[in-house]
Amino acid sequence: MKQEGIIIGIAGGTGSGKTTIAKNIIKEYGPGEVTILELDSYYQDLSHLTLDERKLINFDHPSSLEIELLVNHLEQLSQGRTIQVPLYNFATHTRMQETREVLPHHVVIVEGILSLYFDELRARMDLKLFVDTPADIRFIRRLRRDIRDRGRSLESVIDQYRGTVRQMHEQFVEPGKYLADIIIPEGGNNRVAIDLITTKINAILARRVTG
Repeated sequence: MKQEGIIIGIAGGTGSGKTTIAKNIIKEYGPGEVTILELDSYYQDLSHLTLDERKLINFDHPSSLEIELLVNHLEQLSQGRTIQVPLYNFATHTRMQETREVLPHHVVIVEGILSLYFDELRARMDLKLFVDTPADIRFIRRLRRDIRDRGRSLESVIDQYRGTVRQMHEQFVEPGKYLADIIIPEGGNNRVAIDLITTKINAILARRVTG
């Protein structure tokens, strides 16, 4: 029996709880069944620019992503091929020499603030999720993450949020809510939502079992 995999898109504002939702889905099925492709891994390589020039890039704009590579990787996974996902250095805004090997899985999650923005991505998704969390909670989470994990200063995070993040959310991220199949309120620990998602995944997988 051959079981064709499915693609799930998880979008929502920065710090909304997208990663928590993805991890909870993995808990339901196990890491051998589910893998995550993060949009952050597909930022354009900016090594040809100086560090000061890289810092001026708007990383919340769709043009900051090499979406063609992600689409190509999804196609390869669907054909049963292994892919090499870029690793991104958020301190220097460049791709690392190393990559992350990803094998085909029954469930592939595409997770990122702009996961539902691109037509070519949505066209490949079997299930589209939007995590809807209040702006103040999202900002606090982003602040903590960027300082802890990405070597950012308090002032730089605040300046970026006021200068581009809030505007980009309203222009490119929030409209994804109306393209989603399921809207998940209050972040990633919504147990009812996880049960609903896993039920839907099971139904899709069951339909795709072929001889």
